[in-house]
Amino acid sequence: MPRGRKPEGEQALSNAERQARYRARNLTQPVPVATRPRRPADRRSRPQRWRDAVNELLAIQATYTNWLAALPDGLRGSSIAEMLEAIVELDFTDLMEIELPRGYGRD
Repeated sequence: MPRGRKPEGEQALSNAERQARYRARNLTQPVPVATRPRRPADRRSRPQRWRDAVNELLAIQATYTNWLAALPDGLRGSSIAEMLEAIVELDFTDLMEIELPRGYGRD
């Protein structure tokens, strides 16, 4: 009983021909698989995420307050100064005082 595949041509390939086909087949680069990186899961609770977001807003507002204080006198009446003043005048204390529900009967 014969083993292996039947030759494609009239004769079987020699070792050198078989090796040349193998190398040519492996020289072609495989098609890259498109992968999308996943974001790490956020394990914080909703109330904790809320507090972190409000704290971030307050930190950014403090940065804009420092920017407004360091603004040169020539830019005091400009549109940049007006936008900075609008941001500085926002009152985020109400956001800090909000007590979010814990949910699922844990209130």
